[in-house]
Amino acid sequence: MTTQSAAIPAFRPGAASPALMASLLVTLIAAATIAGAWFFQLVLEILPCPLCLEQRYAYYLAIPLGALTAFAAKNRAPRPLLLAGLAILALATLANAGLGAYHSGVEWGFWKGPTDCSGPVVNLGNAGDLFSRLDTVKVVRCDEVQWRFLGLSLAGYNVLISLLMAAIAAWGFVATAKRS
Repeated sequence: MTTQSAAIPAFRPGAASPALMASLLVTLIAAATIAGAWFFQLVLEILPCPLCLEQRYAYYLAIPLGALTAFAAKNRAPRPLLLAGLAILALATLANAGLGAYHSGVEWGFWKGPTDCSGPVVNLGNAGDLFSRLDTVKVVRCDEVQWRFLGLSLAGYNVLISLLMAAIAAWGFVATAKRS
């Protein structure tokens, strides 16, 4: 005698592959995070600095790659393909955590940031354009925090979210590699 949930393959214990679960989770977390970043930028008008924009690249990679890896896992793609997708997700998000940590250090004044977003403004153009440029240009500095919650800036939260995604992708990689 079988229960209804055991008779349906999707509800059997262990039926979902770790690659599918991990890649779906990373995709959902990345999509929610980038949607949050756009909300902060477009609705709350907290403009991103150049380092903030660079930190988004990993999310722009993770969303389609995670979805593609999930699709491949759902369709029982070869294990090396799934492992490659999960490895790239883990490495990209781990590197993004490093970039977020670097940015957080710039915000806390532990080290200097890139000159394009934390150094002095060097080129102001000619004197005739100076006043018109000052009215239209808003410099967003990497070393000035625009928003904090519980002591962390958005760069700090990026570190935590990226580490979480890296851990999920690494778990999916290891569990998929061990699966027979």
